[in-house]
Amino acid sequence: MRMGLAANALHHDQDDAALFRWLRACEQGIGELKLSLHAVGRTHAAIERSGCLAGYPGLLRYPYGREGGLMKLVAEVVGMHAPERTLDGAIYLIDPVDPSSVFPEAVALKRQCVIHQKPFVSTVASARDWIEMERIQAGLAPDPGANDLHVLEKQTIALIAHDAMKPQMMAYAADHFDVLARFAQRVATGTTGQQLNELAWSRGWPQGEQWVQRYQSGPMGGDAQIADLVLERRCQRAIFFEDPHVARQHEADIQLLERAVTTVTDETVCMTSPRVAARWADALRKRAALCRLG
Repeated sequence: MRMGLAANALHHDQDDAALFRWLRACEQGIGELKLSLHAVGRTHAAIERSGCLAGYPGLLRYPYGREGGLMKLVAEVVGMHAPERTLDGAIYLIDPVDPSSVFPEAVALKRQCVIHQKPFVSTVASARDWIEMERIQAGLAPDPGANDLHVLEKQTIALIAHDAMKPQMMAYAADHFDVLARFAQRVATGTTGQQLNELAWSRGWPQGEQWVQRYQSGPMGGDAQIADLVLERRCQRAIFFEDPHVARQHEADIQLLERAVTTVTDETVCMTSPRVAARWADALRKRAALCRLG
């Protein structure tokens, strides 16, 4: 498996920065998965200075950003007609107030991951969660160090889908209703929330009792309301099915929610495509079964 890797300066300029917190927590899992990390220049240099992944053959250096390193990651997420030049996704630890996080190549990296249904991992919590998901899918035993991520009964999950993606969200919720029902609370913006409640009522949830707490529609500020929950550490996961092909009048609200997620990088997991979210739900069931047996 090959993943692009980049981190804004805030996340690698101190010994306890986000990049190193992730690597120290997941170094064993990275090795178990034989994960290839295709790191842009400054991120690669920071990892070498830190001593993390010392001697690891899967850490590959790409050019610095100013030399086109992030642009190369975008092209390889799309695929360059050779297995060694095709990435399975990208880990990009974002500082939401770093201007480079909104450069065209940074925005395109996420967009192409969403279009090609590949993981786009933008927070420490998401990176830890993704490694554990892939470990479980590889048949490895659960990592006790990831247990804090899986106490769903104490967590809130946001379920958000733009208009063109609402059918995919409803299909996802129907297929993985058992997983979503484990959460202490579910929240969503207007129409998505209503449709999810109707689905729950059809599954036997008490009529009139909300399975999902509804906020305003996205254009009316629902994304901002949920962003506030994220910033207050009252929403720990977000499944956000975006339509990357349509210009949206409330783009600023969408970006606000994304920025809130990356602001609390250690606390919030975000998934942006149905394929990735389905793989996570499947891994979650497998992990729970393994923990019961253990």
